Amino acid sequence: MQGYIHSTESFGSVDGPGVRFVIFVSGCPMRCQFCHNPDTWNMKVGELRSTDELLKQALRYKTYWKDGGGITVSGGEPLMQIDFMIELFRKAKEQGINTTIDTSGAPFTREEPFFGKFNELMKYTDLLLVDIKHIDDEEHRVLTGHSNRNILDMAEYLSEIQKPVWIRHVLVPERNDRDKWLKKLNDFISKLNNVKKVEVLPYHTFGEYKWKELGLEYPLAGIDPPSKERIENANQILHTGVDRS
Repeated sequence: MQGYIHSTESFGSVDGPGVRFVIFVSGCPMRCQFCHNPDTWNMKVGELRSTDELLKQALRYKTYWKDGGGITVSGGEPLMQIDFMIELFRKAKEQGINTTIDTSGAPFTREEPFFGKFNELMKYTDLLLVDIKHIDDEEHRVLTGHSNRNILDMAEYLSEIQKPVWIRHVLVPERNDRDKWLKKLNDFISKLNNVKKVEVLPYHTFGEYKWKELGLEYPLAGIDPPSKERIENANQILHTGVDRS
């Protein structure tokens, strides 16, 4: 089976535990205002590559993974290519590889056929990095063009089945960094019993040039990255330093 692939990274260190071989897939249903990879939105812009080809490439770096490393699939949005993901991770587990998905959760639904495929994928998935962009649904629509209801439902379902997750939150000034929203997000996370780690990822402007190259108007023009104080404030409210293992 083939999937649309944007790029790969041989020695990823921020997309899951340990050293990771990171596969960035193409295609994403959300249009986040802070997206630093708008060139991944269109799935068919990516290169078609087979699961066997990608695994062969990844295994070249297995000696560097040691105990904690493995493969992470990011994007774009991996769940948009769920059939490809099932085959890739099934074959990876046959090789004893640790598997991680970095997802916004946007495609999630409890309706079939997606839900059955999602449960099949979870059999071969060790960890999910779940990006919660905004806890407020209306503000989430402003920030991403998408509701967060099914995303929060996915987080709750992963808690129900005890699938380990890291929660990630991109901190964006003038969009989601108000204390009332951070506290509401913390309340939501506190109800989940499968969260191993919470990360605050400060918004940055590194991807602004890509928007311009694609002829797109950058929606956060003039908004600077969060200050050190606001980052520390978010870390405190979301208890990012707590050992949840």
